[in-house]
Amino acid sequence: MSKQNAIFQDVDLQCRVNNRVHHTEEMDSDQLVVRRGQSFSLLLLLCTDTPPQPPDYQLALVLQMGKKGEVVVRASSSRAAHGKWWFSEQTAQTEVLLRIHSPADAPVGLYSVTVLLLSAEGHIVEQTSPYSFYLLFNPWSAADSVYMPDEELLQEYVLNENGILYQGSWDQITSMPWNFGQFEKAVVDICFEILDNSPAALKHSEMDIANRADPVYVSRTITAMVNANDDRGVVSGRWDGEYSDGVPPTRWTGSVPILRRWSEGGAQRVRYGQCWVFSAVACTILRCLGIPTRCVTNYASAHDTDGNISVDYLFNEELESVSEGRKDMIWNFHCWVESWMSREDLPKGYDGWQVLDPTPQERSDGVFCCGPCPVQAVREGEVGMKYDAPFVFSEVNADLVCWIVHPDGERTQASLNSGTVGKNISTKSVNGDYREDITANYKYPEGSMKEREVYEKAGKHVGNRNGRPRQLQLSIKHAQAVHGTDFDVIIEVHNDGGEDTQVQLTITSNAVTYNSLHRGECQRKTAELTVPAQKAHKEVIRLLYDHYGSCVSEHHLIRVTALLQTSGPNNIILQEVNIPLKMPKLHIKVIGEPVVSRKLTALISFTNPLPVTLQRGVFTVEGAGLTEEQEIQSPNDIGPGQYTAVKFSFKPSRAGLRKLLVDFDSDRLRDVKGEATIIVQEKKV
Repeated sequence: MSKQNAIFQDVDLQCRVNNRVHHTEEMDSDQLVVRRGQSFSLLLLLCTDTPPQPPDYQLALVLQMGKKGEVVVRASSSRAAHGKWWFSEQTAQTEVLLRIHSPADAPVGLYSVTVLLLSAEGHIVEQTSPYSFYLLFNPWSAADSVYMPDEELLQEYVLNENGILYQGSWDQITSMPWNFGQFEKAVVDICFEILDNSPAALKHSEMDIANRADPVYVSRTITAMVNANDDRGVVSGRWDGEYSDGVPPTRWTGSVPILRRWSEGGAQRVRYGQCWVFSAVACTILRCLGIPTRCVTNYASAHDTDGNISVDYLFNEELESVSEGRKDMIWNFHCWVESWMSREDLPKGYDGWQVLDPTPQERSDGVFCCGPCPVQAVREGEVGMKYDAPFVFSEVNADLVCWIVHPDGERTQASLNSGTVGKNISTKSVNGDYREDITANYKYPEGSMKEREVYEKAGKHVGNRNGRPRQLQLSIKHAQAVHGTDFDVIIEVHNDGGEDTQVQLTITSNAVTYNSLHRGECQRKTAELTVPAQKAHKEVIRLLYDHYGSCVSEHHLIRVTALLQTSGPNNIILQEVNIPLKMPKLHIKVIGEPVVSRKLTALISFTNPLPVTLQRGVFTVEGAGLTEEQEIQSPNDIGPGQYTAVKFSFKPSRAGLRKLLVDFDSDRLRDVKGEATIIVQEKKV
């Protein structure tokens, strides 16, 4: 048909209307982003007010997915069978309203749609240019395998861009704000770019695209791609404190700068991340794709390297850690995510929350990834369920066994604790910015009969392997410790026996990372004691900033270890405690009226709590809908106890409840955080 006689003028994707109905209006108003299993409309604009009518002509739609058109779908113009695309049409003078219906199990990804005008014989008379749109998972659709029926949960686990990550220790939990930013500009493009760079997509593109209908496949791919160990993944992990060729993991306050750096760098890994960074980036991607997801923190989290569902700590007689091959560890805390989906690949009963752990720890099917593993399978000790159930079970349920390795190579068991691992498993509450304890989802109450049954089912051996009750008990107590100050730690030896007992007590303090890597010994003390029968002896060790300040890690943790030795039976007892050092807060004052596109000023202030001068200070700020990541250098060195303040201006881009997040780092103090909540109003016309 000649251009003069053309019938098609243009196609209006109706982005604003469609995106609002599909809960993607925050993502983009100029790009069509819709969810599967839910209809959306296109408006076909005509050059004539006498549109072609059947039976002489009919409209058809062709949908194409993949860069090479690996998947081509022809939509029927009448209601199709289950699992097929179809559309209906409504004509009114110079326009035709097309309502397109996608199946609830369609692959997610970038599609293009072309409208065809066919003759009665089925020949193409005219066709439009292809128009692109994104199709996401749809947790609002009962037919979708990620369906979540509670609107309040959907608001939190899909639509909320503001998160809280939990850190610290099980008995001193701290919270850290995080900007997920899943609706920030171009993030959806980056999320699919990550999938497109997976090894499966690069090698077997057509198979990969077909598998993108399955949230199990997509989420497992994301856990592999968030870390950069095997592939063109997003974040490179590092835990040794050497971050000069990248960004320290503690400096990040949100996922968006990380994702943009990866994309703008041509799929080059971003340096550096640790577990909370991996989990938060995964949460951003999965929420963006439409899979309900939340960040989870497990305290005293086991890293079992040999799959025996126990963590074995080895020490020599000087209380120094001994390495025999790969070391089991207990991380002070460990972060992963849970995603909500049905598990049609498993027996009935394992739908719902699934553990996904993108931190590179152990290989799964040859790749550094973990999950999705049903939380229910972990709780019931069903370690045969895919994926990676034995590893996740150990993270929350392993025994801790401490051994003393003697010069002749013989081992003596110093302690066994079945209640150390997996405490206060935490996530942000749906009902506000406070912590929800979800430990009961993962394990039955410690010491209950049901718990013992689960241990046995998982192949776990419970009980004191020495087999005899101890007369001596060892405990470590401390008050809250403030970074930059000296503080006391009290070690108590209780003698429950009927005779006075001679003991040797060795106490060490070490600077450690949150995942148990030693950064240096701070202090050591050895004492010969007589503990009276039926009484307790208290030994006090004062931890001095002069000793720990030079070697403390960016995680601000001091580990105190106490070893008690006697000449009697069960003659070695060992206890450890991690002491988090309390950190100062940044103060943020926002000046101005929060309105879209109107300038605001933030005043950020901070007082140095350390008895040393801080150099090379930098404030990093960001906030979804407020400002992209910015760095502001501290104008001067900051002396002991000195107050400093910086200002910066920004213009909010989106209305609603927003959070401005700030991080401060320097040579001697890192990971100081602050946040301000800002309610931004729409611009008045």
